[in-house]
Amino acid sequence: MIGRKREIAELQELYKGKNAELVAVYGRRRVGKTYLVDETFKGRITFRHAGLSPIEEADSSKERPIKKQLRAFYYSLISQGMEKDHLPEDWLEAFFMLEMHLQNIDDGSRQVIFFDELPWMDTPKSGFITAFESFWNGWACHRNVMVIVAGSANSWIKDKLINNHGGLYGRVTHEIKLSPFSLLECELLLKDRGISLSRYDVVQSYMIFGGIPFYLNYFQRGKSLAQNVDELFFSKGAKLLLEYDRLFSSIFSNPEEMKKIVKALAGRSKGYTRQELTELTTFSDGGTLSKALKGLIASDFVMSYNPFGEGKRKEYYKLIDPFCLFYLKFVANHNSLSEKFWQQNVTSQNIVTWRGYAFENVCFNHISQIKKALGISGISSSESAWTKIGENERGTQIDMIISRNDNVVNMCEIKFYSDIFVVDKDYDLVLRNRKGLLSDNIPKKSTIHTTLITTYGIKENEYRWSFDNVITMDDLFCDV
Repeated sequence: MIGRKREIAELQELYKGKNAELVAVYGRRRVGKTYLVDETFKGRITFRHAGLSPIEEADSSKERPIKKQLRAFYYSLISQGMEKDHLPEDWLEAFFMLEMHLQNIDDGSRQVIFFDELPWMDTPKSGFITAFESFWNGWACHRNVMVIVAGSANSWIKDKLINNHGGLYGRVTHEIKLSPFSLLECELLLKDRGISLSRYDVVQSYMIFGGIPFYLNYFQRGKSLAQNVDELFFSKGAKLLLEYDRLFSSIFSNPEEMKKIVKALAGRSKGYTRQELTELTTFSDGGTLSKALKGLIASDFVMSYNPFGEGKRKEYYKLIDPFCLFYLKFVANHNSLSEKFWQQNVTSQNIVTWRGYAFENVCFNHISQIKKALGISGISSSESAWTKIGENERGTQIDMIISRNDNVVNMCEIKFYSDIFVVDKDYDLVLRNRKGLLSDNIPKKSTIHTTLITTYGIKENEYRWSFDNVITMDDLFCDV
């Protein structure tokens, strides 16, 4: 398996233990949660069941969602060895059937029970949580079992299980949040599948697919990145054309409202404040907006941050999911685009400009690699962008500021270039101006290190030493 070494080791260690375990595995849809559990416990899963997707297909039966879920659960029991009985009336009976089945096949060895997409099973007014609580507290926690629950609805996993204030309070014994692949892991996955791409193109693939292995597995051998992008987004019957809507429908009970916020956030790379969001959407600045933003942050679509120098007075919300950013800019509402749109426009100014902003997002997702390249992995720091609005003085924007606890501030310029970056006299003056403005906003005990993060390094000329540190694309592929 590519990557996931730490997560596999954690799961294996828990399996070897003698205590009952309730393990929550969560993360963005398509990030590989099911694959992780399947590969780690191949041949050792005693019982497994996956909740039915809430994305409704045409159904003439009009069967209630809870009945569908219970029927599917019963079929899982039958297909995995339970004698035929009757459809359970509710979740309490369904879990009782599971308990009886597991007792009947118990041979004394560790039993692994895997509930995939658990949040989907919790349909409205189903009593699912109460029944699951009874299953764990009244039966599972007293036996030699390892119950693994997985789900893409991160906010549900956190609110209903990990931070539950009722009967499941403190019951989750271990949690694993599965993150998207790093650049290095993306490269290893593509190589493992025989996909030949330069690191320059692997970085661009990350700008689009965000290190989600499910998407990368669609790549076809012998095709360029541009050809694969066209196949997945712009060709007739493109595999990812409907993925954006499915993504939200499978995670949130109010997908249209969530998409409205995400669309608004896509309008500006630095994001918006809550007040600005209320002006851009129909949401009032209250509990509904708070809950929506909390859900988007939990699901890794959005991040909140305090701009450098603002303290906690001004909090911004920024869309960080590369797939959503790409889809909203190039795919949404562009039904008349050519089936070879990306190949035909790959050198256009619109896409060149987009790459610059998208590379900044890549860098913010690889802070650990950047800190390792700077030799400051062990130093606590905070990272953000910074915009200084000019009044009587000139304004400026700094792509990334790394504020370190060792009295150093890294002023980072992020440049995605197809060649070595060249600093000339004019750009040197721009850097001096930015450094001067920044120096007025940091503690007197601190110093500024100008830092360039770019693809292929910097040209050695008289202005090369405008930068104290230079981090290249290869540094972003390091293992941390």
